[in-house]
Amino acid sequence: MTEVFSPFRGKRALAAEAAIALMTAGVLGIGSVSAGSASVIDATTLKNKVLFGYQGWFDCPLSGGGWTHWSHGVPAEGTMTVDAYPDLREFKAADLCPAGDFRIGAKQAYLFTAKTPAIVDAHFRWMQEYGLDGVYIQRFVGETSWKRSTGDVVLKNAMKAAAAYGRVFAIEYDVSGASDAGFADAIKKDWMYLVDSLKVATAPGYLHENGKPVVSVWGIGFTDNHPPADPAAAAAFIAWFKTGAAEKYRIYYMGGTPSWWRPLNQDARTDPAWKPVYKSMDAIQPWAVGRYGDSAGVDNWKKTSLIPDLAETKLNGNFYVPVVFPGFSWKNLNAGPANQIPRKGGKFLWRQAMNAKAAGAEALKIAMFDEVDEGTAMFKIAPKRADAPDKGYWLTLDADGLDLPADWYLRLAGEITKVFHGTRAVTDTIPIRPGDPMALIPRTPASPASPGFKVLAGRDGTVRFQAIPGYGAASAAAIGNLLIRDPAGRLVRTLALVNGEAQWDCRDDSGRPLGFGLYLVQAPGPQAQAMRIALP
Repeated sequence: MTEVFSPFRGKRALAAEAAIALMTAGVLGIGSVSAGSASVIDATTLKNKVLFGYQGWFDCPLSGGGWTHWSHGVPAEGTMTVDAYPDLREFKAADLCPAGDFRIGAKQAYLFTAKTPAIVDAHFRWMQEYGLDGVYIQRFVGETSWKRSTGDVVLKNAMKAAAAYGRVFAIEYDVSGASDAGFADAIKKDWMYLVDSLKVATAPGYLHENGKPVVSVWGIGFTDNHPPADPAAAAAFIAWFKTGAAEKYRIYYMGGTPSWWRPLNQDARTDPAWKPVYKSMDAIQPWAVGRYGDSAGVDNWKKTSLIPDLAETKLNGNFYVPVVFPGFSWKNLNAGPANQIPRKGGKFLWRQAMNAKAAGAEALKIAMFDEVDEGTAMFKIAPKRADAPDKGYWLTLDADGLDLPADWYLRLAGEITKVFHGTRAVTDTIPIRPGDPMALIPRTPASPASPGFKVLAGRDGTVRFQAIPGYGAASAAAIGNLLIRDPAGRLVRTLALVNGEAQWDCRDDSGRPLGFGLYLVQAPGPQAQAMRIALP
């Protein structure tokens, strides 16, 4: 990790968003980071992984489509179907859709489509920068034919980004709303297409276990509108994927099961014939979203579900993947209570994850990376109500009275991942604070290059740079000046190194304070290595 200093204290209250990382500069000093083995997640095993569900279902007119999953028609106060507002400040307006007449202050508000490569690329870049393993890409059975006929744009975007940033991914089918008669053939046909046409199972980063591609099928065994009703049909479906299909189509089968799959009650079908169905699954992933809503419920879930579930899966030879979630709100989607299950600044999520690990779980699913519909999104979210559109209800990170940075839940997920990787101990207390400095993880090249300078503690909201002695071409004498470029690549400040040091007051050359965004501090030279700093 690169040394990092956050100068943004006091009046610049979003200190927690200050971060730096090594980056190889491209056009105008802003380009993709070079990949390296230190940043590539091992795709040969599910064990010790923390993966998100990734919906990727958001669309807007930029793609030629409509306002899918954002709203009923053009975004307006009475049409929205999402609660959380994504923090989009680092994206170009050209990659976004104007959100009707919504404004954030005096500026136009925007939303995104996952069909835009830059959006999905940024999501996977965030996963890499915050030390996250990857995702289960959601694939609703009723939409598979349509996805194939329209080019599977989002999946292709995700495959490309996973390879670029060294993340893992797996397909997760969702049988919600599918028919008893057609669900099995639909999934088989689609999986064969993915294997043969898109080469998904052999793509860089596709997750495997025991040498087979991991595929999750969510919803089988639930009581409501989830096929099949007959456990024998479910058993035959699973058997085909494990032993009946041609070798290249066989999978490591993960079942996204009802919460109460083990006692066969509440949300689970009650026929005892379902017991051997669950036993036949390679991995069990019980749904937990909304099954509890406070710390006492989290602890009770550990006692009544996690511990006995783990005991039964161990006896049956299943791998167990519990599901955790940051909070829940679907006021706009389903007229539910606002902020129905509060996040409590991450304490709710943290307790679930620590309980899962303490109970003996060796992997985890976090629901979800991008699910703003039900307020469970973990990606960057508007920190304050003033950072979301002016009209309507929006769940922002200050809903519980806390001052949090937009990336707070990515940070928490990174810490949870460390616990499951075995590099951080289980702890009841969140080990980071919103005001702590944050070093983004660089995609380390095979022969790591240094920018030739480092960041030291500054004073009064400034950043202090110091040349690294003995760096050769990037020594203090060779560097001469440091060049600072804004998020659009424009040169905004030139700093002269005096006695090997320079101090930046976060202003441009004319003395104007610089606004939010990722700024590159670059030493001239053929490698154009740079340090990336986020200003709030």
